[in-house]
Amino acid sequence: MPSHHPTLFRPTRTWLALSLASCALSSLAALPAPDPDNGGLTLPPGFRALIVADDLIAGRKVGNDSDQLRFIAAAPNGDLYAKTLRGGIIALRDTDGDGRFDLRREFGDGGGTGIALRGDWLYHSTNTAVLRYPYRNDELVPGGAPQPIVVDLPDRRSHSAKCFAFDAEGRLLVEIGSPYNVYSEPDRQLGAKGKDATEFLQSFGGFWRFDANRPGQTQADGFHFSTGHRHCLSIAWQPVAREFFMVMMGRDNMNTVAPEFYDALDNAERVAEEMHRLHEGANLGWPYTYWDPIKKARMVAPEFGGDNRRRTEPGRYAEPLIAFPAHWAPLQMTFHTGAQFPDRYHGGAFIAFHGSWNRAPLPQDGYNVCFVPFDRQGAPLGTYEVFAANAGPQRFRMGGVAVAPDGSLFISETDRGRIWRILYTGTTPAPAVAAPSTRPTPPAEPAPIVNSDHPGRRLYTRYCAACHMADGAGAGQLNPALVANAVVSGDKTRLIDVILRGPAAALPADRPKFANFMPPFPKLKDREVADLLTYLRQTYGGTTPVTLAEVAAVRASK
Repeated sequence: MPSHHPTLFRPTRTWLALSLASCALSSLAALPAPDPDNGGLTLPPGFRALIVADDLIAGRKVGNDSDQLRFIAAAPNGDLYAKTLRGGIIALRDTDGDGRFDLRREFGDGGGTGIALRGDWLYHSTNTAVLRYPYRNDELVPGGAPQPIVVDLPDRRSHSAKCFAFDAEGRLLVEIGSPYNVYSEPDRQLGAKGKDATEFLQSFGGFWRFDANRPGQTQADGFHFSTGHRHCLSIAWQPVAREFFMVMMGRDNMNTVAPEFYDALDNAERVAEEMHRLHEGANLGWPYTYWDPIKKARMVAPEFGGDNRRRTEPGRYAEPLIAFPAHWAPLQMTFHTGAQFPDRYHGGAFIAFHGSWNRAPLPQDGYNVCFVPFDRQGAPLGTYEVFAANAGPQRFRMGGVAVAPDGSLFISETDRGRIWRILYTGTTPAPAVAAPSTRPTPPAEPAPIVNSDHPGRRLYTRYCAACHMADGAGAGQLNPALVANAVVSGDKTRLIDVILRGPAAALPADRPKFANFMPPFPKLKDREVADLLTYLRQTYGGTTPVTLAEVAAVRASK
C-alpha cells in the first residue's frame, strides 16, 4: 500500500500479531539444516550452528608469517566479507540456497583487521589506513578501485591493528593503539619505570574522529575523541543509547615488572578487560592505572609506583561497566538487530574473545563469544554470559562477529578460517554417540620433562611461562612453542643473544614471526641467563648446558 495514503489501511493489533507470527514461522521453515554437533560449538538451549565456510586460511603464509582471519561484515543480500591479517578480503556467497557459502573470491591487499559496510561503501582498514570500495548489491567483488579515506596512520608493529566504527551521523571513529604494554623504560621488563605520557597520548592510545566521506585525511585532520587506552579493537555504536561502547584490552607482565609485589597468579587474574561507554573526552586511565576485578578497584600501575595495594584517586577515571576476566583479548563487537533471535537478545552486544596466552599457571581461557544484555534504553545490565564456546579439545580462537540480515549471527575464528552461522530453532542437538573403535587408542605423546628442582625453573616461571606456557607448548600464532624449537636446541651464542637483545635484534629479519613481541632481558645477571637457558635446553631440547663464561662472552661482544 502506498505510504502517502495512510488512511487506506489501518492494521489492527491482531493483524500485526498474526503477521509477525507468520513471518517467524516462514523464517524458521527457511532455515538451513544445522550441523549435528553445532560445528564444534556449545551454545545456549534452543540455538544451533552450522559451518558456512571452513579452512579459508588454514596453513596459508605470507612470506614466513602465518595468516589469520580477522573481522567480518555481513551484506544486506546475505554475502559475507572477511578481512585477512596479511592478505586481502575474502568475499563469500551462497549460490545454491543451502545456507553455506560455496562461492569464494579474494580481492585487494594490504592486510589489516577492520571491515564494515555502510551505505554504498565497503570500508576496511590496514595497519596504516582506512579505505573504502564502492559497493553494489549485485557485485560480490567491488568493481571500483579502493579509495583511501585516512592514510599514514602510525604503525609500530605492537598493537598496530586499526579498528573503526561509525556513529549515527556516519562519522568515522578510528583507534590508534599504544605500541607499549605500559609506557615505560624499558617495557615489559624487570624494574620498568613509567614515563610521563602526556605528549605520547597526543598521538597514541585513543580514538580519532574523521569525515567518512573525505578522501586523503591524515591523523592531523582528525578530532582527538578519547584517550587513556592501551588497545581497543572492540567498539560498536548502540543505536538506542546513541553512544559508542568499547572493550579495552588490559595490561600484561605485572609479575615480570615488579615480582616483589605481584606473583604469577596476580598477573593471571588481577587485570580486567574493561567495557566502557566511549564518550567524547573520555580518559580511561592507561598507562597509569589498571582495573583489578577482584578488588573491584582502579589501581596504580607498578611502573608508576603501584604495589598491589595503592589505588587511584576516587572518581578520576571511569569504572568499567563490565570487567571481563584477564587476558581474554576482546576482538570484534556488534549489537544485535533483527528478529531471528529471542527478544532478550535484541539490542545486546556480542563480543568475540580471542582467548588468553598468558594466564599461566592457570589454564588458558576465554576462547568464546560472550553476550552482554542491554535494557530498552540502551544501557548494559552489568552482566555477561558465554554464548558460544569450544565444545571439544580443538581450540577455536574467535575473531569476528556479524549479524546477518535476518538476525542470525555469523562467528569467525582466526587461525583456521572457519565461519559459523548461529540460528535460533528452539531445539537442541541429540547427544553424540561415539562410534565403536576398531583400532586401539594410540598412547599420548609424552609431555616434556619439567625439572622441578632446577634453579632455572623459577626464572622460567617468572619470565617465560606466561607466554610460552608452563609446558613450553606456546600459544599458536601468538607465541612459539619451545618444545623441539631450533633456537632453543641450536647454537648457544644465538640463544644467549636472543635473551640479552631480544629476537628482533638477534634473529634474521625473515624469521617466522609471531603476534606477540618478546622484549630483551639485559638486566638478568649472567648466572640467571645461564641457569634459565640450561633449564630450557635440558627440558625442551638440547642437552648441552649454557655456562656462565659463555653468557659473559656474548654480553661483552655486543
